This record gives sequence, structure tokens and C-alpha cells, in this order.
Amino acid sequence: MSVAEAGGVFHRARGRTLDAFPAENEREWKGPFYFIQGADPQFGLMKAWSTGNCDSGGDEWQQEVRLTEQAVQAVNRLNPKPKFFVLCGDLIHAMPGTAWRKEQTEDLQRVLRAVDREIPLVLVSGNHDVGNVPTAETIEEFCQTWGDDYFSFWVGGVLFLVLNSQFLYDASRCPALKQAQDRWLDLQLGIAEQRRCQHAVVFQHIPLFLQSIDEDDDYFNLTKSVRKEMADKFTKAGVRAVFSGHYHRNAGGTYQNLDMVVSSAIGCQLGKDTHGLRVVVVTAEKIIHRYYSLDELSEKGIGDDLMDLMKQK
Repeated sequence: MSVAEAGGVFHRARGRTLDAFPAENEREWKGPFYFIQGADPQFGLMKAWSTGNCDSGGDEWQQEVRLTEQAVQAVNRLNPKPKFFVLCGDLIHAMPGTAWRKEQTEDLQRVLRAVDREIPLVLVSGNHDVGNVPTAETIEEFCQTWGDDYFSFWVGGVLFLVLNSQFLYDASRCPALKQAQDRWLDLQLGIAEQRRCQHAVVFQHIPLFLQSIDEDDDYFNLTKSVRKEMADKFTKAGVRAVFSGHYHRNAGGTYQNLDMVVSSAIGCQLGKDTHGLRVVVVTAEKIIHRYYSLDELSEKGIGDDLMDLMKQK
């Protein structure tokens, strides 16, 4: 089943933009708003991790189905509605060309069909979605299934950039595609640098860093040379925050004026955090965020202090 067949809730990114938010209507600041960030539903990882077979395991994913259904229900109940719901990659666990990929994809699409049609979904590619070393073929499969792998969109005067971070990890088998994203990104950052937006925000799967720009290279971050290059590009353009997943734990830090936000997973936890979602409030001056467990968000909703921020003019 393609996303197009999965129902109208999926506003697939096409032509490097998201038609849920016509740019001509969204370039002006209209006051505070919020969105929901999730990451790593990764259907199949909980079973694979529990058996110690992360490469070829993952033949069960009912736990992830239930957790993602809970996440969708929690988001749907929020009032006022979030502007959008972004999933920062690793939508499923099965790598391109491996067993269970089709079934995991179909089950996730079925769950996501329940997202309120007034809450657009923004889908980010992760390493399990396009492969640790992506190819033109794996990128094309992702684009056909979920939409463009990188794109931008405007909401209320804020410019949002979605990146394919696997190009920053290892683009050795698709260098031309990486170069195309690089050229596109430079154009987008030029808009931000000219301060033609209230804020600029980046979504990608792999964090630039987990705590510090100078930390050692790790499976869960980008290499020092790449992260420094990207962080300098972002700060020069005035990007306020980068939101990511991949780590399956909450983490993050700052570099100059850039906030690096690493959110734990909807699905499998690799640390002491709970399955959850991040609420992100955007005001004229700043971006405030808080991670909620699925149970807390389901039962209590968003805290009064965050709600009060959205009432400011």
C-alpha cells in the first residue's frame, strides 16, 4: 500500500515542499503555536533487541503498534490541535531489502491513518528507512512510500527544513543525491540568513551531537568534521533548533545559539526514558520544548505553563 492509498491524512512531500501548508498563506508570523515531535516508532526493534538479533530479528511488532496507536490517540485528543505531528525517522525496523519490511510498512500506515485529518504528518527518513548506506534505489523506495526525503515548509512565519541525514552519514553509494541536497539546503539557509522568517528549525534523524559539539564520534551522532560543518552552517543562517531521534534516549545540548534536541522513541527504549512525544511551543522570541511520556500526555495533556505561552501575543 502506498501512502496515497493509505488515506487523505498523509500530505506527502512532493517537489521539496509539503502541500498541507501553502507557502503563500504561511510566510507571515501569526502568533505562538505548537507542534508534536516523535521519533523511532521502528516497528520490529523491540523483539529484535530483546533477542539480541537486531540485524535479522524483528518478526513481531505488536508492542510498537500499540505504542504508536497510543501516541496517535494522545495527539488527536490535544486541544487546541497541534499545527503538525513530525516523526523524525526510523519509521520501521526492517532495512531495505530485508524480511518483514512490507508488512511493517503496511501496519504503520494503517496506524497513522487514524491521525486527525486536521493534523498534518511530517515524515523524516531514518537509517532504517533508507539504509545505513543509502542508494538511489532505497531513496526512491522511501520517496514512493512516504514522500520526499528532504523538503521545506512554512508554518506561521517559521521555516522548517527536513533533511535526509543518511547523506551526512555515508553517501558513498549516492554522491550525486547528497550534492543535490547540499545545494538545496544552501538555498534554504540563504532565506533564513536574510531573516525572512521568524525562526528556522531543522528536522533530521541522526543528531549532530548528543551532548557536546566536541564529543567523540559514535554510532548515534555525526562525525566531528560533518557535525561542525553543519552546525556552523546552521548557526550562520540563524537556525534556532535541530530536532532528531535515533538515540532512543533523551539527550541534547547547545552550540552557540543552536539548540540540539534529541528525543527518545515512541518505540524501543535503550535507556531509562519512557515511550513518549515532545511538545514544542514556538513563540515570537524562542522555542520551548518538553518531553512527555505517552501515559502523561494521554491522561493530562499539555502543561498549563506551555498553554499559557501560546496565549501570548
